[in-house]
Amino acid sequence: MRIAVVILNWNGEVLLERYLPSVVKYSQDADIYVIDNASTDDSVIFVEKNYPTIKVIRNSENGGFVKGYNHGLKHVDADIYCLLNSDVEVSQNWILPIKKLFAENSKAAIVQPKILDLMRKDHFEYAGAAGGFIDRLGYPFCRGRIFQSLEIDNGQYNDTLEIFWATGACMFIRSDVFWEVDGFDESYFAHQEEVDLCWRAKNKGHKVFYVGDSHVYHLGGSTLSNMNPKKTFLNFRNSLFSITKNLPRRKAFPIIFIRLLLDAVAAIRFVFQLKFKHCWAIFWAHLSFYKNFRKMYRKREKANFVLNYYQTKSIVWSHFVHHIKNFNVLVKD
Repeated sequence: MRIAVVILNWNGEVLLERYLPSVVKYSQDADIYVIDNASTDDSVIFVEKNYPTIKVIRNSENGGFVKGYNHGLKHVDADIYCLLNSDVEVSQNWILPIKKLFAENSKAAIVQPKILDLMRKDHFEYAGAAGGFIDRLGYPFCRGRIFQSLEIDNGQYNDTLEIFWATGACMFIRSDVFWEVDGFDESYFAHQEEVDLCWRAKNKGHKVFYVGDSHVYHLGGSTLSNMNPKKTFLNFRNSLFSITKNLPRRKAFPIIFIRLLLDAVAAIRFVFQLKFKHCWAIFWAHLSFYKNFRKMYRKREKANFVLNYYQTKSIVWSHFVHHIKNFNVLVKD
């Protein structure tokens, strides 16, 4: 089983200097690639000078996370791709438990390890935590992270569990499955593209898993922080894209209508918080969604849609009304 650890880079020389050593040290059984998204700093020079065994793939433009991986992975020969953010520090034997799961379970198509916060190593990290889920309305959340509430890692998620989506910060995926679903949807550019990818894979009968025996540490926010209005725009728009593409029509349309109303509430909340740029980001996200609706609708899979996709009816209601901050308190509806 050939595994390739593939790091996407754009002007990330500082990140590569800091985090690449752990990847090289603890990934002896894998080939390591760096896909460069037309960086203008000395990233490529740094890698080629200090790590001659690492294969560098040069993209001609910065097409973001989605296009960068889609184009770069065409030049990677492996059975399993590990898509790894450049701001991730890996741990000893991090690959072995995941490799074991792939070997023992042919249905396992996508796998993620435990994602911990590099700055607070006893806390889960926002991007992925202990595995991703969505609620009935398509809002994503994680074991160990509900909105901005992050749990302390006390070993409560040291298990192997089927989940709904795996984080793009550290995602292992069978290469044949990646190309079977045509890779990431390039309409997303970045953010929630992994939710869509996993959803499409599940609609084709594949399974997504979390392996708690493997863990990595993620810095987070090195591309776009949670305070960046562009991230707000991408998250709101791309979530609507995923619902349009991946649910049966009789379910998708009512949910989209409810989501548009809830997004309006979120915009008003931003106004009261004096975060006017985030309010406008939601407005522009909706305009972009309307503009691209027909294109997204045409991408709907001709497959058996997964109907038991959600973990709870409304994570928004659970968190903001009932003040639930811990995944284990949630009740599956």
